[in-house]
Amino acid sequence: MKNKILVTGGAGFVGSHLCERLLKEGNEVIAVDNFFTGSKDNVLHLLDNPYFELVRHDITMPFFAEIDQIYNLACPASPVHYQYNAIKTVKTSVMGAINMLGLAKRKNATILQASTSEVYGDPKIHPQPESYWGHVNPIGIRSCYDEGKRVAETLFVNYHTQNNVKIKIIRIFNTYGPRMHPNDGRVVSNFIMQALRNKDITVYGEGNQTRSFQYVDDLVEGMIRMVNNTDDSFTGPVNIGNLGEFTILQLAEKIIELTNSKSKIVYQPLPQDDPMQRQPDISLAKEKLNWTPKVPLNEGLIKTIAYFKSLI
Repeated sequence: MKNKILVTGGAGFVGSHLCERLLKEGNEVIAVDNFFTGSKDNVLHLLDNPYFELVRHDITMPFFAEIDQIYNLACPASPVHYQYNAIKTVKTSVMGAINMLGLAKRKNATILQASTSEVYGDPKIHPQPESYWGHVNPIGIRSCYDEGKRVAETLFVNYHTQNNVKIKIIRIFNTYGPRMHPNDGRVVSNFIMQALRNKDITVYGEGNQTRSFQYVDDLVEGMIRMVNNTDDSFTGPVNIGNLGEFTILQLAEKIIELTNSKSKIVYQPLPQDDPMQRQPDISLAKEKLNWTPKVPLNEGLIKTIAYFKSLI
């Protein structure tokens, strides 16, 4: 029996990998995307599959389809893109959640919200467990994304308690891999593009901020396990991320080494509200989903560098 699955943001970096995997497992997939940051190129190789459908649609408007599951990924996720039109970013998170939850309610579908580690803000607890409420600036330049995702989580929980909608919430930590947008302003794509062009690599502050980087295949595995977890009372949120913690400077040095680049590292002032530490506590994902990330940073970076080389 094929599941009919809707993926919002299905032509995006993560969405395209998810669609690919869901099709491989024998499902029917509808990918919805407004192509603000997603790209048809990411799913071109899927368009010949009779069980795949690509629809240009903005989820701030209602959408109707016969479906069994929804993965709600739509929302620009890099600061460059989500700050470009802050109001639109909030609308996508909030109105998009309302529209998708309405659809899940009507169709009795399971719906997953792709939330974010950004809900923890600049954390005072390290690593961050799901029970941590965060340390967030509601009026900063990043708040259109952080607060939009926090409201979406609230909506999901309330649709579950009030209307018995089957919800699942995951909080995604830094993710990288092929099909990342080359100009999305995130460190992995920035550093790789700079290194491949032998340009200066820009590190903000002293480069002491730490991040945990997970390869996209690990994230997709975590999402699918969460949606197919049969315990309806287990709604999350669940952290999905890699425990390996690296400073930004270490990442820059690693990428220079893997690309044999002649790039030099240059330092610039820290942007506003840039968190100093990000590392997930994934004990809940291990316990409930039997999930742990498998792809080490070196292996993932080599695949990602090969993808960016093909673009240049």
